[in-house]
Amino acid sequence: MQRDEARRLAEELVNKMTVDEMASQLIYHAPAIERLNIKEYNWWNEALHGVARGGTATCFPQAISMAATFDDELVEEVADAISTEARAKYNAISKKGDRGIYKGLTMWSPNINIFRDPRWGRGHETYGEDPYLTSKMGSAFVRGLQGKGEHLKTAACAKHFCVHSGPEATRHHFNAVVSKKDMHETYLPAFKELVDTGVEAVMGAYNRVNDDPACANNYTMNEVLRGKWGFKGHYVSDCWAIRDFHEGHKVTKDALESTKLALEMGCDLNCGCTYEFVMDAYNLGLISEDLIKRSAIRLFTTRFLLGIEEGQTSEYDDIPYTKVECKEHLDLALRAAYESCVLFKNDGILPLNKKTCGTVSVIGPNANSRASLIGNYHGTPSDYITIQEGLMDYLKDEQRILYSEGSDIYREKVEDQAKPNDRIAEAVVTAENSDTVILVVGLDETIEGEQPDEGNVGQAGDKEDLLLPKCQRNLIDAVLQVGKPTIIVTLAGSSIDLSEYEDKVNALLLGWYPGEMGGKAITDILFGEVSPSGKLPVTFYKNSALAEMPPFEDYSMKNRTYRYYEGEPYHPFGYGLTYGDCKVEEYNIDVDTNKAIVKVKNYGKMKTEDVVQIYVKDKDSEFAPTNPSLCGFRRVCLDVDEEKTIEVELNKNAFKVVNDEGELVDGSFNLEFVVRF
Repeated sequence: MQRDEARRLAEELVNKMTVDEMASQLIYHAPAIERLNIKEYNWWNEALHGVARGGTATCFPQAISMAATFDDELVEEVADAISTEARAKYNAISKKGDRGIYKGLTMWSPNINIFRDPRWGRGHETYGEDPYLTSKMGSAFVRGLQGKGEHLKTAACAKHFCVHSGPEATRHHFNAVVSKKDMHETYLPAFKELVDTGVEAVMGAYNRVNDDPACANNYTMNEVLRGKWGFKGHYVSDCWAIRDFHEGHKVTKDALESTKLALEMGCDLNCGCTYEFVMDAYNLGLISEDLIKRSAIRLFTTRFLLGIEEGQTSEYDDIPYTKVECKEHLDLALRAAYESCVLFKNDGILPLNKKTCGTVSVIGPNANSRASLIGNYHGTPSDYITIQEGLMDYLKDEQRILYSEGSDIYREKVEDQAKPNDRIAEAVVTAENSDTVILVVGLDETIEGEQPDEGNVGQAGDKEDLLLPKCQRNLIDAVLQVGKPTIIVTLAGSSIDLSEYEDKVNALLLGWYPGEMGGKAITDILFGEVSPSGKLPVTFYKNSALAEMPPFEDYSMKNRTYRYYEGEPYHPFGYGLTYGDCKVEEYNIDVDTNKAIVKVKNYGKMKTEDVVQIYVKDKDSEFAPTNPSLCGFRRVCLDVDEEKTIEVELNKNAFKVVNDEGELVDGSFNLEFVVRF
């Protein structure tokens, strides 16, 4: 269905409504209007890395994990599987009369904010720190969610528009001050790409942007989004963000003024309760019927595009419930986990050999943790494979597995009545009685995540530093003193400084939050069933780098992210080892066609996948970023001694620069290219 036809139907339907009925439809839990055969609809659903919060669903690797694949085709496949499960659940559950929260087809994903500061708790919901990588991954996710049919399979939502990345603790009253250059060079490009892709919705952030609330910001919402970019979909507030206008930001005096301001600026849908005052504002003459009608028409246009209104049918109506967590989707989750893991160090101990590795001890708070598999905004898998379970299954007929929790994930003791470090002695004994030690440490959503509010009670927030919790550092120190061959596996969603252990361990693997199949994926990588091939979508800094960066509240890009960081990182953006030995043999870059031809070869002794990455820097322009910036990438699979010539698409704006006025202009064209794996 074309948008024009959907809008015509929406106008026809909304014109039959009373003003009160129109107003009722602007809140996320829109009630039924029985006389017009309009069913109840709840707009709030989540799909960050699987259908979330609505019961059983495949839990794919977290968004930051997907970014580490540098594989936008895979991201689109994953999003397509997610939308299939969303339709399957909607088809079955709505027939039972359940149209509640997390049951609809409007998915408030993806999160395409830029992970500009490594302390941000929600950074693992994003595709990392690079605008181009975020653009490619985000647009692929939108294509997968929305499908290619006559109707929208589900409706994607680009969030949080547009300058938003912490701090979490002050988000309800914080003012993000950003230059025009940084806004248009860093914070806006991914949103522009998703609008060009056809994303159906945009969600505003909690904070202010250059003094005006993100959900009532004339410059970003009207001049840029609907003006320059021509966005035609609907705009939704983050949850209870409009209430922040008067309670947090103090730009209005009460809910009536907040309602008026948000509607006038074009915020169509309220996640929260402030739009319960729409009729009060209307009756007082603060807002017009036309303003209410404008938003109602935009919202029903989306509903008609989904094909879910009375008398409509869609090509997705017959997707059966059996598609939820089906084998095809579990296999895809496993493949995604394979591609996402990043190998930091390997002195040759990996891959392990199940015949010769001897007794294996698996130690650490994340070794048998389900929480560390799934990140946040997750569904409920019917099965979880932790790393301990993956190892037990893989080695059960070959070697003995010893297990110790070793420590709590952040508290100084596991048992409340015990002394501090109450599991370390057991961990040491376990290591002493093994031939190979696998230490599984890291974080989970209770440590890094979203500030607690009505929608996510009990979650975490930002990190104070880049170190593991002290209890885990104590555990690592004690186990390393045993002197056995040791591999550290880290499950986390952001930069952690493990540099003090890099020379003390034999190998170090980052598994991110790898999803429900994570334990099998990591086990298979450790034992060489597949080669690790993930690359860092964020810079991993040393903890000392925090003192060199601007304050967390400063949204300037100076000395942060790989494009502007002037220090020496722990591990750089794009880094990741494999079990192969892939090299770039030669390349040719055509600026006129935005393409590169690259010849690559695997000189190693194992088949592997790797990622060709192309970076560019304008050496003479005063407006160019400090360091070369990613302008193209492509994943490639190479057998032993295999050579391939591949074509890499380049960012169409890679050879331009953004000036201080936020304008994209020609640079000097004295370009320096870096091509590497």
